[in-house]
Amino acid sequence: MTERIQKIISARGVASRRKAEEMLTAGRITLNGRIAQLGESADPDIDEILVDGKPLPSTQESVYIMLNKPRGYVTTLSDEKGRKTVAQLVADCGCRVYPVGRLDYDSEGLLILTNDGEFANAMMHPKHEVEKTYAVWVRGYHSDATENLKQPIVLDGYKIKPPRVTLVRSGEDQALYHITIHEGRNRQVRRMCAHAGMEVRRLQRIREGKLELGDLPLGKWRYLTKEEIAKL
Repeated sequence: MTERIQKIISARGVASRRKAEEMLTAGRITLNGRIAQLGESADPDIDEILVDGKPLPSTQESVYIMLNKPRGYVTTLSDEKGRKTVAQLVADCGCRVYPVGRLDYDSEGLLILTNDGEFANAMMHPKHEVEKTYAVWVRGYHSDATENLKQPIVLDGYKIKPPRVTLVRSGEDQALYHITIHEGRNRQVRRMCAHAGMEVRRLQRIREGKLELGDLPLGKWRYLTKEEIAKL
């Protein structure tokens, strides 16, 4: 069956669809002996598709993993600065998986990894608006902080949707919030808190869609169940 080349590469677990498009633009992919162009289609059962001169891996079983990411790891498969990556934490899963979305270097919590490019693309597409909930420990708490956090501010020229904000506890100038957002702007929760006059001390993602982090230990991973995959 003929499909876009980036979709084929993503489905084989080589890279996400976006990364595959970058590879195509960079001339790293060939189709039947010539450099493939972005937007071209092919049939992987008939055509020869090479990435950096190497053939695509055969069709493999889809793998879905939940990782409790610690601080101090970047959400990439490799890092030019030599920092620790989430790929190192799931290296024993038996196949190459890549992150669905991102968590900042200083953030922790629920991170999904998979070799299913279509699933990853659907989860990250803005039109699906997968909700994400964070436990956020802050300093600088004040009487107007909660109402300020609930306001839909403008980030990067985009007005975010009103977040759901629950004050779990507070004391003196510190507090713990549960904040649910619909978008994934860069460092969104931290910037929301700064706009409300507070500084984030710790940030942990505890839910994505209907998937909850639960009691998974920090730095550990597990396979998602069929029921959890269906919910996502």
